[in-house]
Amino acid sequence: MMFKDYLLMIISSLVLLVCVLIGVAFLTLLERKVLGYIQIRKGPNKVGFIGLVQPFSDAIKLFSKEQIYPYMSNFNLYYLCPVMNLFMSLLIWMCMPFITSNLNFNFSLLFFLSISSLSVYSIMLAGWSSNSNYSLLGSLRSVAQTISYEVSLALILMSFMFLILNVNIYDLMKFQMNIWFLFIMFPLCMMWLVSGLAETNRTPFDFAEGESELVSGFNVEYSSGGFAMLFLAEYSSILFMSMLSVFLFMGGNLMSWLFFLKLVFVSFFWIWVRGTLPRFRYDKLMYLSWKSYLPVSLNLLLLYLSLKMFIFIVMI
Repeated sequence: MMFKDYLLMIISSLVLLVCVLIGVAFLTLLERKVLGYIQIRKGPNKVGFIGLVQPFSDAIKLFSKEQIYPYMSNFNLYYLCPVMNLFMSLLIWMCMPFITSNLNFNFSLLFFLSISSLSVYSIMLAGWSSNSNYSLLGSLRSVAQTISYEVSLALILMSFMFLILNVNIYDLMKFQMNIWFLFIMFPLCMMWLVSGLAETNRTPFDFAEGESELVSGFNVEYSSGGFAMLFLAEYSSILFMSMLSVFLFMGGNLMSWLFFLKLVFVSFFWIWVRGTLPRFRYDKLMYLSWKSYLPVSLNLLLLYLSLKMFIFIVMI
């Protein structure tokens, strides 16, 4: 590759990251608006026209606040964990396929699994380095939950990989030209959405931030920019999971504007669930992962593998 190709790749990656951060800002506004209307109130409507500038005023307020840190905390780790968390959640966007010369590499699904499993460390260290019992308890619960649901996410993803016989996200688009995987693999798609909710620590699985019993969980000691970075990382991962869901079972045609409409709908689903469902009990969350999703996804994995082999033999 020539120097200009590398330059184009860097510029397109930066444009993607800026667009993701703007998308995250307006996703927070959408969430507050939707939750407001669910609770029969307006939501943010004072700053700018119908509250459109609210996310930016929140960002200015958070980043201009005084940064405090606990006296007994492990300062270096405490300071770096939110940065690492945000970095991981933005780095994972690099596997989004581009038609132009971005990092559209062949192992994008494996890259997603690798980076999403690394983000566990930043949550664990954020809770531990604060040197607070509440934040440590919150981080331990979050790590246990994330690791448990990563197993089911990986097994569900393997079923899709067997159908396309590739680990490139872009190939998912080619295989869904005529029919979406949503119709062929409906139970797996529903399981993927629920596992995605658990993976991103969202209601009804937000045990890391169980406000009533854990005082905001692993981020309880963070303020100012550190809290804002953890907040941005969470919403960036929600947007990414929505984007991946659209690619996996809703066609994911990047050429069409409908792709972005579907992405907004799946993101809205994340918020809708938060406004509707009560929090699960923690033991039920673990039972759901290990006793329900693990055996079902393994069985369906064998089903789709045998189906692919049957089609392959028939074609020969």
